[in-house]
Amino acid sequence: MEIERKFLVKHLPEGLDLHPHCEIEQGYLCSHPTVRIRRIDNRYVLTVKEHLRTDSSAIVNREEEFEMRADDYLRLREKCDGRLLSKTRYRILLRRLHADGNFDDLVAELDLFHGRHEGLMLVEVEFPHTLEADAFEPPDWFGADVSHDPRYRNSRLAASERPPFLNTSTPQ
Repeated sequence: MEIERKFLVKHLPEGLDLHPHCEIEQGYLCSHPTVRIRRIDNRYVLTVKEHLRTDSSAIVNREEEFEMRADDYLRLREKCDGRLLSKTRYRILLRRLHADGNFDDLVAELDLFHGRHEGLMLVEVEFPHTLEADAFEPPDWFGADVSHDPRYRNSRLAASERPPFLNTSTPQ
């Protein structure tokens, strides 16, 4: 189960280049359920996602991933009919202080899009439970919550000629 929230980005966090990052290309073969192929640097993955309806502020998906070979990826890539995205993903630890004085970390995945979506910046945070997702207070560099705005689903972005807008602090 994948539980996440997605946000626009007001501004890039300081020290971005100090965080681990990878190059991602992904394409979409089907939208219901979502069937995605993805190249992450030199790793190839096929993912099947099914959106689950909840009352949470989070996106909740059932997700299955399957490793693939490069030649299988390239063959399936041809079937995407141009529904491709290219982005650099940064993994940024978000330290949380709890009321009992203990800390834990969440991971923010910051995506900087390339090509026809150049300038679009989105950040996603995954959570172990919907209650934590609902209680999450984003850092100041996060913009508007677009978790339930279908325009910002990667499958929709891949099919669009350009992003919904480039002013990344608030949706229009």
